Amino acid sequence: MLTLYNTNHSTCSQKARIALQEKGLAFKDHQISLRDLEQFSDWYMKLNPNGVVPTLVHDDKVIIESTVIAEYVDDAFGGVKLTPEDPYQRARMRVWRQYIDEVPTVAVRVPSFNLYLLPKFLATNENWLDTRKEKTPLRKSVLRRMDKNGFPKEEMDDARDKLRQTVERMSKTLESGPWLAGEQFTLADIYMTPNLVRLEDLGLAEIWADLPRVTDWYARIQARPSFAKAYYEGSRIVMPKR
Repeated sequence: MLTLYNTNHSTCSQKARIALQEKGLAFKDHQISLRDLEQFSDWYMKLNPNGVVPTLVHDDKVIIESTVIAEYVDDAFGGVKLTPEDPYQRARMRVWRQYIDEVPTVAVRVPSFNLYLLPKFLATNENWLDTRKEKTPLRKSVLRRMDKNGFPKEEMDDARDKLRQTVERMSKTLESGPWLAGEQFTLADIYMTPNLVRLEDLGLAEIWADLPRVTDWYARIQARPSFAKAYYEGSRIVMPKR
């Protein structure tokens, strides 16, 4: 029995859902309301003391952190392998995993908060940000850099630079194969996907518009059956019309 505690529009939750769908695994999709700060409720904090989504429960085993969840389901279940057998290709995948977790996954949070999350959640609860700052076990220093207008402009500029660096690295890597680790679709491609989806949803797809190899990679990603299953109706953010 698998239960994924997640939030439909959370990029980390999307990463875990893609991995589960690629493995062909049935799971209970238990939604956690970030609007209502449900991730800080006592019952959820017992599962995940970090107070973030997603969390995977496999029978009586609890696995947290989306990157670890994806690796766990690949290791624990049969079917298609998302990790290369060849040690060098596996190392290539892991280099991307490290980079994705440290650079674009962090950078994409800045425009996500500034352009979508804060305007949406503060519109219904003006104390949402202050309460999140108070209750979160992680990233307090990050949240404290924000006010109700979001991160300052210099952080937005820095995030954009890092995201541009990311897609340029992707383009260079994709010269040698259709996927980030070469010929095989791997966890590295899963880890990257939510970042490009979020940028597209925020209206920032121009970041890679001049990089055809990245555009082609994204098209291949979207054509995979796992994509439509992981990004079901309502799971992508919709920016308000200006």
